[in-house]
Amino acid sequence: MTDPDHNPLGAYLRDRRARLDPAAFGLPLERRRTPGLRREEVAQRANVSATWYTWLEQGRGGAPSADVLERIGRALMLTDAEREHLFLIGLGRPPEIRYEAAGEGVTPRLQRVLDAFEVSPALVKTPTWDVVAWNRAAATMLTDYGALAPEQRNILRLVFCDPRVRAAQYDWDGVARFVVAAFRADVARAGATARVQALVDELCRASAEFAAMWRDHDVRRYGEGVKKLRHPLAGPIAFEYSAFAVDGRPDLGMIVYNPATPDDAARIRALLDRGAPAAARRRRGTHQTL
Repeated sequence: MTDPDHNPLGAYLRDRRARLDPAAFGLPLERRRTPGLRREEVAQRANVSATWYTWLEQGRGGAPSADVLERIGRALMLTDAEREHLFLIGLGRPPEIRYEAAGEGVTPRLQRVLDAFEVSPALVKTPTWDVVAWNRAAATMLTDYGALAPEQRNILRLVFCDPRVRAAQYDWDGVARFVVAAFRADVARAGATARVQALVDELCRASAEFAAMWRDHDVRRYGEGVKKLRHPLAGPIAFEYSAFAVDGRPDLGMIVYNPATPDDAARIRALLDRGAPAAARRRRGTHQTL
């Protein structure tokens, strides 16, 4: 048998194959000397040559393509985590993200993570930049998303179509260009370019500035940086922001805005102590930024 240390892909394929129940696939159970599916059965399910699949397990088949690994992953009924591991040991990189709509949003546990940031606005967004969860500090300092219809909780719509969001930015043009470039990178990475075409068309009609920026084809990563806002009640507020992936949810990303100075934190806490954004929700109108 090939040393697993020298052929981790083959060892992993054999292990996953041995864990499958032939009866679950309607396969006969007689005359099986080892547990799981046979190599030729996996090959047939993956629509690859049985000989080539055998060589792959033995470390003789050369590097597989991403398409072949995808088919083998489906044949072995791999979970998303197992599929990622298969690509990492087979190709040295993770698979492309398979975009799925966020559905019902975040789990209660993830919402509790957001809520733990008392004076740091935090939100969760999809690759298409729809905001699906936020904490009280975000509703107070950024946008009261709860006062908006779900389809209006899109960061690009707010940046380009809400004059109050525009007025809150110290450098609206720079912010807008960054948002468009990061949005383009996110949707391409998630394979969601076709899904956002209607939104892009809508924004091109609504904003000549968006249309021009979209034609530039710039791409950026969100990463981390500094953001400064004009808040109507607190005045100038500076944040240091960081973006995070949500483990197990490649369709979601979290952004946390930490107050840049103790004075910024104190003014945010003062607003929270005054009961915002309850008043903002009643007014349905204090969207400040993303």
